[in-house]
Amino acid sequence: MTAEATPSLVEATGGPAEAGPSVRGPAARTRTAYLRYVAGKLGGAAVSLLAVLVTSFFLFRLIPGDPVKYMTGGRQVSAEQLANYRKEFGLDLPMWEQFTDYCGKALTGDLGTSYQFRAPVIDKITEALPNTLLLTGTAFVLYTALGIFIGTRSAWRNGGLSDRLNTGLALTLYSIPSFWLGLLLIIVFSVGMGPIPGLFPTGGMESGGKEGFAYVIDVAHHLVLPVVTLVAVEYGQTLLVTRSALLDEMGSDYLTTARAKGLRDDLVRRRHAVPNALLPTVTLIFINLGRTVAGVILVETVFSWPGLGGLFYQALSVPDLPLVQGLFFVFAAAVIVMNTLADLIYPLLDPRVGR
Repeated sequence: MTAEATPSLVEATGGPAEAGPSVRGPAARTRTAYLRYVAGKLGGAAVSLLAVLVTSFFLFRLIPGDPVKYMTGGRQVSAEQLANYRKEFGLDLPMWEQFTDYCGKALTGDLGTSYQFRAPVIDKITEALPNTLLLTGTAFVLYTALGIFIGTRSAWRNGGLSDRLNTGLALTLYSIPSFWLGLLLIIVFSVGMGPIPGLFPTGGMESGGKEGFAYVIDVAHHLVLPVVTLVAVEYGQTLLVTRSALLDEMGSDYLTTARAKGLRDDLVRRRHAVPNALLPTVTLIFINLGRTVAGVILVETVFSWPGLGGLFYQALSVPDLPLVQGLFFVFAAAVIVMNTLADLIYPLLDPRVGR
């Protein structure tokens, strides 16, 4: 092309190109994709919470029983007194009005007033929450660490004797109902059986009358059997998920390359295989973390542990509708929030997620 033709070309194309990129860079596109991903997850969580709020109202009204009659304690009362009770708790209102009133208050943090305790539901939940977190939080840390440790070892020794024993034991314990295992532990280690004396309390959180360090030891003594029950039943799930994810990674080319470079198997596992296999395990950890707030209803009931699970069982037997609804909403909200957090953390572990 001649130099004389260049000005014509410039005029035809509208002048010289402006400096700078004509399209957004990869970093900008990645940020935009991640923001859309976050917005979608947060929107889905909001819709789920709203669905739980609606479900919690209608679901527990299918439970047979009259909470007003329970509040009378079985005494003979007049129809006028029963009507006053229903009016006091808003049970005389039409169902749609009860629903709108419940939703409006719930959105402001007011979950109603408990029928049996005559106290705000949020106060009863706040009172029992630390006890649940102590029990299920302790168990969560133990069974998560145990499941990940044994799961990685089993995967690395796939098909060996230790792998078969660990997998078989995990499947067996995972299939056992938690309440049955709890009752068995009470019979053997609390009541005593044969040469085994009763070593632990049958239930409760404390014996009473103790302070300071003696109180801490007493609570820890009561904590042993329910924690052992939860760890025995729950660790198998983490083990199996970790083992499966790691087995999927072990055939990858990058592990073969790492070994070819002379790295020890232990180093290959810790630095390369395990971090890349953690995505499914992270999902499970956050789900279990959400369940930590919910507690384990059957275990807390069997061991008479004064937490949210025991409170839910107690409220369900009345039925104490505001307390049952409030606890159900808190349980579900904890799981939804933890799942959402797991989804938001995924792109940090695997950049392919969220694009």
